[in-house]
This record gives sequence, structure tokens and C-alpha cells, in this order.
Amino acid sequence: MSKIWSPRPMSLSIVEALEKNGPMTDIDLLKKLKSNLGDVSFRELNRELMKLELAGILRVSRLTKGKRQVELIGNR
Repeated sequence: MSKIWSPRPMSLSIVEALEKNGPMTDIDLLKKLKSNLGDVSFRELNRELMKLELAGILRVSRLTKGKRQVELIGNR
């Protein structure tokens, strides 16, 4: 990601993408974020997913080796 801060937090973009598209794999979510925000690394995505999961906003579960499903928790 560039050194210039985006006026839109990545966590908000993640939640909006999941509200619009429903549960997604982490790879598909990364592609969606790259198209919206520009250069986003997998490490940055993981950091934001961990924050959102600890806050109780979303759930990340393992599908297969190297592939995870990301979904919102509850009614939003």
C-alpha cells in the first residue's frame, strides 16, 4: 500500500464487500480490495481481518489448506 493514507479505511471496504457479495474466500476478497483500494498486500488484509474478527464483526474459517472463508456475523 502506498504511504499516502486513504480517506477510506480498509476495514470499512472489507465489511461493505462482504455485505454486497456475501461470504467470500480470502483470495477473492483480496482481489476485490485491490480493485477498489489499489495496492493491498495479503499481510495487510490478514491484519485487518484479525482486527475485525476480534471485534466480533466477521468470522474467518478454513476451507482447505491455504484457503479461508470470510463471512459477516449476525444481521447487519
